[in-house]
Amino acid sequence: MVEKRWNYKKLPSSEIVDTLSKELGVSYEIATLLGQRGVGTFDEAKHFFRPSLSDLYDPFLMADMTVAVERLSKAVEQNEKILIYGDYDVDGTTSVAMFYGFLQKYIHQNIEFYIPDRYAEGYGVSQKGIEYAAENGFALIVSLDCGIKSVDKVAWAKEHGVDFIICDHHRPGDELPDAVAVLDPKREDCQYPFKELTGCGVGFKLLQAYCQVKDIDVNLLLPYLDLVVTSISCDIVPIVGENRVLAFYGLQQLNTNPRTGLKALIKSASLEGKMDITKVVFGLGPRINAAGRIRHAYDAVDLMLSEDEQKAEEFARVIGQHNTDRKGLDSSITAEALEMIAQNSDLVAAKSTVLFNEAWHKGVIGIVASRCIEKYHRPTIILTESHGNAAGSARSVPGFDVYDAIEECSEHLIQFGGHTFAAGLTLELNQIENFKRKFEEVVSRKILQEQLSPLIEIDLALPLSAITDKFHRIMSQMSPFGPQNMTPVFVSHKVKLYGAPIKMKEKHLKFQAFQEGSAAFTCVGFGMVEDFFDKLLETQTCSICYTIEINEWQGKKSFQLMLKDIKFE
Repeated sequence: MVEKRWNYKKLPSSEIVDTLSKELGVSYEIATLLGQRGVGTFDEAKHFFRPSLSDLYDPFLMADMTVAVERLSKAVEQNEKILIYGDYDVDGTTSVAMFYGFLQKYIHQNIEFYIPDRYAEGYGVSQKGIEYAAENGFALIVSLDCGIKSVDKVAWAKEHGVDFIICDHHRPGDELPDAVAVLDPKREDCQYPFKELTGCGVGFKLLQAYCQVKDIDVNLLLPYLDLVVTSISCDIVPIVGENRVLAFYGLQQLNTNPRTGLKALIKSASLEGKMDITKVVFGLGPRINAAGRIRHAYDAVDLMLSEDEQKAEEFARVIGQHNTDRKGLDSSITAEALEMIAQNSDLVAAKSTVLFNEAWHKGVIGIVASRCIEKYHRPTIILTESHGNAAGSARSVPGFDVYDAIEECSEHLIQFGGHTFAAGLTLELNQIENFKRKFEEVVSRKILQEQLSPLIEIDLALPLSAITDKFHRIMSQMSPFGPQNMTPVFVSHKVKLYGAPIKMKEKHLKFQAFQEGSAAFTCVGFGMVEDFFDKLLETQTCSICYTIEINEWQGKKSFQLMLKDIKFE
């Protein structure tokens, strides 16, 4: 077992905690949680607890937005053919479904959408895609969640009479494509105040701007926020600022009146109760991704555009089968990858993981990279053969910028793209060993020793007696939870067991715990039997690290502490 590091977040000043506690009428623990999230005044708390659509920024603060709206307006007015182009992952497919769906319903019918084939075309704007546009008379391509590095492809399209509006959120390269408009908050010359929109979020801002100029009721866009929140959840972007507002209202839409396709997915995934970010990430995201991984992402877009309940349920059933197939692939390939590491002492001792197997399924290598990090906590790249080259997915650990590390190895690559914690890359097969050596050298030089062991960020130490209905109700209103506004994590010290621990399915741990003066709480630790069961039989007291959930059983609700780690005193 790799011992986890417990890192306590910085506590806000006592003045802020006192002020918030008195003005809001909340406990010191709740006031502390708010202060840690940058809330220091009554007004800031009001905005935090009650996000407003009026808090969204003016879309025209984004570089090139005016010219983007002008070019889109021209295409509509002159009835030009428009191709909506998006990547095959969740962000790309939700972007296409949102943009195409809104445009086709309210603005312009002379449009199609295009999703590249993961295996035949690869990530981003493809030559096949722009050739399709040129050959079929499309005057304008709106690319979503891709395009920021497609300098050559955009130039080719321009030479053949096809304009581009790029809506992307990935880091630009040294040169921007020569498109009519490049909408990307991460452009160095872009003054847009919020930099962490998804590709779907950037597309939403373009539609928002178009509606403002054309005096179209912006409220017509709100039903599409269920797609925006799906992109926000699954692209693992910070749920603060503008993303928090979009996610808040997107979850409202998802819980009150979701589009037919997402409703069918929720049903097929057997997701019960209120939808939140976690359920979207683990329930909807894998199913939407599975379509592009196992067959074609058109299935996912068709599902999200469907208004026929029966057809949507059939689509959802097919995608559910894709997801089942994906799970089988990801489990078997993960087992092979972990075995490759375990049998090679150099790989075990390394600061990074780079593995190649020409037979691995390209559609699940990103998932396999994440699984490897669960076992070996370090930057990981999984490569497979694709069209005579090696194609890979990279994943990182908290605090380490894998994109920068890959960039330092660019002399061995054909292309790469992505962001801090995830990236994709392509290289020639004869460059794999050179790349592995260089990547290991870069990671070894840049990574901090503490980044190589799992880190648990802890909000505060909490007495179990502080866990009350009111405490949990107010804490829940801090949602939606996600990156930079994570579900609060607590530690309780000098905890005693009430009775003996029990095993669930031989893998999962369950016991009752209390402190002096507190009630007993049910604690559940998934996959923790091997590491902690015997120790718990021997211990008098321990410290537990956990999040708080509500468990409902036979109509009764009770608190359940979901364990993240245990330390013994």
